[in-house]
Amino acid sequence: MWGTIVSLVRDDAASQRVAVRLDTGEPDGAAVSYPALTGRVAPGDRVLCNTTAVDLGLGTGGEHIVVARAGEGVALDDPADGHVMKLRYTPLQRDVTVVEESASGHHEVMAEARSLGGMPVVCCGLHSQVALVAAAVKERVPAARVAYVMTDEAALPIGVSRLVPQLVGAGLLDTTITCGQAFGGDLEAVNRYSALLAARYVAAADVTIVALGPGIVGTATAFGHGGVAQGEALNAVAVLGGTPIAALRVSLADRRVRHVPVSHQTLTALRDVALAPVLVAVPTLGGPADEALAHSLEEGGVWVRHERRLVPLAPLPNLRGVEVRSMGRAPNDDPAFFAAAAAAGCVAAGCL
Repeated sequence: MWGTIVSLVRDDAASQRVAVRLDTGEPDGAAVSYPALTGRVAPGDRVLCNTTAVDLGLGTGGEHIVVARAGEGVALDDPADGHVMKLRYTPLQRDVTVVEESASGHHEVMAEARSLGGMPVVCCGLHSQVALVAAAVKERVPAARVAYVMTDEAALPIGVSRLVPQLVGAGLLDTTITCGQAFGGDLEAVNRYSALLAARYVAAADVTIVALGPGIVGTATAFGHGGVAQGEALNAVAVLGGTPIAALRVSLADRRVRHVPVSHQTLTALRDVALAPVLVAVPTLGGPADEALAHSLEEGGVWVRHERRLVPLAPLPNLRGVEVRSMGRAPNDDPAFFAAAAAAGCVAAGCL
């Protein structure tokens, strides 16, 4: 759908949030534009928008996506030195310099990298969990360097995340790495294995967090969801000789029974996908919630292969002013969700 940029709401290096007036005549809507793909937009520009996510009312689809500008087109003036394409063979394919290739300056290091040397890696099922994990690590080991590896099972541009810039600005994340078809991180990587090695040997991370970007696919089926990526990430950590730690997706407030108290997505990732033993951070919630959580994990077959790490009940870590919501809920709305994510950070810090 064509429209006109009315104003810039937020103008960052990786993304521009804008108000757009569609030609349909409906009220101005929110849109996001990625300069790396379309060049920078300005008020008055005519833009072609993908409105599908808004039309479908998706949970993380509250913005239109700017596809292109009208007129003279876009000649990207920041070509990469490398030769690897992301979003490849689509109209928006983009050249990047991946950390593995010679042009990055890190090729020799990456060519020799084989093992994570026991580095603790927390693998999450949702993007919002990253904040709690990072904050818990930094609170317990302030000098620890924390890297975030964003995989490509959800949002592909890291610029769509409102959370990541806040975490970087607050000093809770030290570097970001985008792998697969995801793009826009401080470092680009071909896949999650080399992204993990880059976190260890290029970013000098003490702890790494792996999670998909904002948004997650769900179909209420056993394997048709983005949560499978958590199990695959845990496997990658184990293959590379790291310490894999699973963050549980826990909720006592979600209206969907399949996500209470432990999401079926987490249970699938741990029971059916994560083939190597991992540490599972289990928060102490207090009262009947602990019994319900224990029952769900036992019945879900988690302890057949994995190791329980109980984390005592404690206040949430200092988020340094970063506001975190998950599925529209704040910490007071669903304390168990936030406690479970923070617990994984505590386990990682303990490994240091």
